[in-house]
Amino acid sequence: MKFLGLRTTIYKVPDLDVAKAWYTKAFETAPYFDEPFYVGFNIAGYELGLQPEEGESAAKTDSVITYWGTEQIDAEYQKLIDLGASEHEAPNNVGGEIVVASVLDPWGNVIGLIYNPEFDLG
Repeated sequence: MKFLGLRTTIYKVPDLDVAKAWYTKAFETAPYFDEPFYVGFNIAGYELGLQPEEGESAAKTDSVITYWGTEQIDAEYQKLIDLGASEHEAPNNVGGEIVVASVLDPWGNVIGLIYNPEFDLG
């Protein structure tokens, strides 16, 4: 059996409609799938999913971070902050030309950003 690579990142949120509006602005993409149990966005061929949290909002963890690729990490980082995200990790060089950053969405989910000119999907 072979793994085919990452397919979906899911963020749990207490109010699906509010989060859907926020993520639509943040990623400048409307959802392609929109139901009361799941909202799905196609972000350059990768799935960003929103699911409603059941009961009280659970504590979020940053033990796993999904990094969304960008060519303009500083601008995208600032855009997310301007939309109401909070700083998790300011943009910083991690070697060569690779720069990573992360924010917390308004519900405490970690959104990672990466500029990596060496990454090739081919």
